[in-house]
Amino acid sequence: MCEYPAPVLLALNIFIGLLHICFIALKDKVETFNEENNNLLRSPETMKLYILIPLSCKIYNDLKTEDENITFIKEIPPLLMDRAGIKQRVFKNNVYRILDEDHRPYYCIAEYATPLASLYEMSNITSAGFSKQDRTEQAKLLYRTLNDILESSPDCYNTFRLVIYDDCPRTEDHQDHPLSQIILKHLKQQHSEEYDLEFRTLRSD
Repeated sequence: MCEYPAPVLLALNIFIGLLHICFIALKDKVETFNEENNNLLRSPETMKLYILIPLSCKIYNDLKTEDENITFIKEIPPLLMDRAGIKQRVFKNNVYRILDEDHRPYYCIAEYATPLASLYEMSNITSAGFSKQDRTEQAKLLYRTLNDILESSPDCYNTFRLVIYDDCPRTEDHQDHPLSQIILKHLKQQHSEEYDLEFRTLRSD
């Protein structure tokens, strides 16, 4: 029997249990959402799922709790599927509005990598022998493993972007990089990559 480190198993759990299913239907769900919401996610960089991986492994039920410049807007149409004995199980994703420093709105589909919550809880149980440093290293390994799995799957091509970031403040009341700025940086990088790809494609035609 193959033995995997805990984060590898967690990454496989995300991929097999949720992400793979969502990614297959993501394009169609976004197209339906755009038809009903004035093409809010019309740019290529917004037609992806941004998976948030904070190194602290601390995740929130609402992204606005972590950063007030991020606001839930609406769900994209859910995917209903019979799964593991559950009839019409619901798989859904959320659209968020993100304000930049000039309060200009940007939009994207985002969620935390939920297995991070287990790593965070383990680090707070003394008997688990799982330190904060262990937690950070496991989060990094989770990121690398999940990225390898998704990159190797044809069904997941061009449907996601992993956003790993250091949210461990140097003091309790200070955070160097607000989450909104981190996501906006990735949105702009993705936009640039999409533009470069389109340009190269046009030149090759």
